[in-house]
Amino acid sequence: MKDCNCAYCMKDENPSLYEKFGYFCVELPTSNVYIFKEQSHPGRTIVAYKDHVSEMVDITDEERNAFFADVNLVAKAMHKVWNPEKINYGMYGDTGKHLHVHLCPKYKDQYEWGGVFLMNPHLHDLTDEECKPLAEKLKAAILELSK
Repeated sequence: MKDCNCAYCMKDENPSLYEKFGYFCVELPTSNVYIFKEQSHPGRTIVAYKDHVSEMVDITDEERNAFFADVNLVAKAMHKVWNPEKINYGMYGDTGKHLHVHLCPKYKDQYEWGGVFLMNPHLHDLTDEECKPLAEKLKAAILELSK
């Protein structure tokens, strides 16, 4: 099922919806991966479930496990590429009711270390051209780890 107003659902049909906040990186078995354009946390990424569901309880145990295998793979690749001290994971969706996870790398003694990350502070917004090399590095690491 798709929601025509959902940026994640309309990835192919209307990319301008997700291009407001993200840059497509790679498709995985159960999800799509995006570089979050607001990069006050270098390497911040979104992993969005392919089907339009709002909650984890809307999918089977097998589907949930496969989705979190994708999230885990992306986290491993992020550690490889950006070497964060910690990755914070955020699952919200009050207004965008599509199952997705924000992976927010945190670096000791840098912005928001020791606290909760802001959703979109607009402190370091990147263009598509600036996102492209981040996406390429992350995709290469994901593909390498997938072998």
